[in-house]
Amino acid sequence: MTSSPTELTIQNSAVVLIDHQPWVASMLQIDGNALLDNVAMLSRAAKLLEVPTVLTTVGARGGALADPIFTQISDVFPDVTPIDRTTTAAWSDPNVKAAVEATGRRKLIMAGLSTEVCLAQTVLGALKDGYEVYFASDCSGGITIEGHEDGKARMIQAGAVPINVSVVISEWAPDYTSPERTILTDVMLRHGGPISLAAQYVLAQGKDGG
Repeated sequence: MTSSPTELTIQNSAVVLIDHQPWVASMLQIDGNALLDNVAMLSRAAKLLEVPTVLTTVGARGGALADPIFTQISDVFPDVTPIDRTTTAAWSDPNVKAAVEATGRRKLIMAGLSTEVCLAQTVLGALKDGYEVYFASDCSGGITIEGHEDGKARMIQAGAVPINVSVVISEWAPDYTSPERTILTDVMLRHGGPISLAAQYVLAQGKDGG
């Protein structure tokens, strides 16, 4: 990623996606379509910009039923095997910590299901170990709306920074003329929501000469 004149906060970060699984998501009070779109946008952007990404699941296998990670993630990272575990606190799993340490990054962008349980516990663990943590709230969701808000407040009080996927992309590739931003155009057009409109406008200027 190209550095800007003023170093932005999430440059040189790694992504940790926690328990984005169909059955887990079915229990949450969230807009499922928006969640899938946002998670797909974050995943594809991380892949294209070669941002190290760690995937985790909880109880995805070994039981009576399978609950794999969203295909919107696995299709983007076919060579990354999600780290499955039996505890809600992913940071307490040595395999998860080892995978994060292997990225060599001290800034983490985390998102997960649910906000107030698995995401919050993982964020708090990483903060305790000295990591700088940002959580993507629009790629996460709570068991209840109140739980989602309580989880965010708890993480903020502990020192984590709230962020959303559009901000992540804007800070990964802030220069509209950079090669990094160019390769993200299709991602923004497909998954950007309001950002898609801005991307369409920028593209129109280039085609029509402004």
